[in-house]
Amino acid sequence: MNQFKSLRASSLYCPKCKTAQPVRERLLLILPDREIYDYLCSSCATSVGTREVRAAEMPRPPLILH
Repeated sequence: MNQFKSLRASSLYCPKCKTAQPVRERLLLILPDREIYDYLCSSCATSVGTREVRAAEMPRPPLILH
């Protein structure tokens, strides 16, 4: 089941719009061991879900030495 580890939602049910809507992903919180993202409805900006990315799953930025 490794194929579902980095799953991202493209649309979710919005209780305010009462239908599935496209969503935007917004970085909500950065912690030492994970990042938490919030999914917002594209139509009304209601929060419709969250996603956590653990440190082991995050791509590391390249190291640049000057």
